[in-house]
Amino acid sequence: MTVRSAVVLAGGEGSRLRPLTKHRPKPLLPAATTPILEHVFDQLLAAGVTDLTVVVGYKHTRVQAAVGSTYRDVPVTYVTQDQQLGTGHALLAAESAVDGPTLVVNGDQIVEHTIIRDVIDAHADTAAAATLGVLPQADIGAYGGVLLDDGEVTAIVDQPQDERPYRLNAGVYAFEPAIFDAIRAVDPSGGEQSLVDAIADLCASEQSVQGVVSEGLWVDATYPWDLLDVSFDLFDAGVIAGDRDTAVAASATVHDTAVVREPVVIAPDCEIGAGAVVGPYACLGANVTIGSNAVVERSVLDADTRVGAAATVVDCVTGVGVTIGPGTTIPGGPGDVRVGDRVFENEALGALLADRVADAGGSTYVPGSVVGPDATIEAGATVRGTLAAETEVRS
Repeated sequence: MTVRSAVVLAGGEGSRLRPLTKHRPKPLLPAATTPILEHVFDQLLAAGVTDLTVVVGYKHTRVQAAVGSTYRDVPVTYVTQDQQLGTGHALLAAESAVDGPTLVVNGDQIVEHTIIRDVIDAHADTAAAATLGVLPQADIGAYGGVLLDDGEVTAIVDQPQDERPYRLNAGVYAFEPAIFDAIRAVDPSGGEQSLVDAIADLCASEQSVQGVVSEGLWVDATYPWDLLDVSFDLFDAGVIAGDRDTAVAASATVHDTAVVREPVVIAPDCEIGAGAVVGPYACLGANVTIGSNAVVERSVLDADTRVGAAATVVDCVTGVGVTIGPGTTIPGGPGDVRVGDRVFENEALGALLADRVADAGGSTYVPGSVVGPDATIEAGATVRGTLAAETEVRS
């Protein structure tokens, strides 16, 4: 039977993406100018999915308000995961909404439709309890690894530490209903029910689990600066065209003397002033304003961001409603970024400004700066390091 329904796991916060996820979950953060979750939906629909069930949890009302009851005329059903107790727990929450085989994907990772289609087709041709999409990448990093033997999954491991020839677990699964009993049968680890542990249990049983090796775009944002690479990968893969003729919204206003360098994407109601330079690799969300003679490149600016005249903004990620004042300089990375008690060296981040940061202008940002929501930067200040929400930085 061809799988036509999908369960999208979108209940988590994305805590490592704070401070951007303080007020909204990771699936609603922008990849270029579109929420990650919408990209996920687009790829599912392109693969032939005709029914969507979304498991929501953290800030669930924001997800439901953003998407609504249908997406591009496809019905959307919501299931609430009251506590975020792992991916297996999230899928169990959707059990009552599942009838027969179903596709399961993560709502915070963008996987190209070709990979999804390969999983659907492979599962239709087998009696396996599960079919996994895997990618032939040798660098698994902090993600899941899969071992295959003639198409059969022999092992699946989160963040493998040994040197066996793992392939990357793409997080695209086709399951028969047996997966639900497998989840219940596995003991929680660290208080969470893991979907990977349940699949491993299926592998150890007499039920077949197969993997299909595929090719295509797979991107994930683990930390805030990853939103830059994710967005740029969408350009490079052609998921977003990025040319001025198609990527500049009809309602955007671009001054005759402004320069727009491809690839870019400029959302509705943006305004680009005289002499401004936008791009390459610039993503302007809805209602963003770029002042005269400002420069914005290699940046993802979320909705309602204001960039003042003669400001320079490079390698920058903003939240919603940010003001970058006139003459402010964000010169770009690399820089050292502190997240909790960890320091990530030489990351390509000029600055991250969370929701409603207000910069009065004439400020300078040391590469790697992270500014929490509702912070205030006085005129002429120097900003460095990681600043908490509602911090005031004086000149």
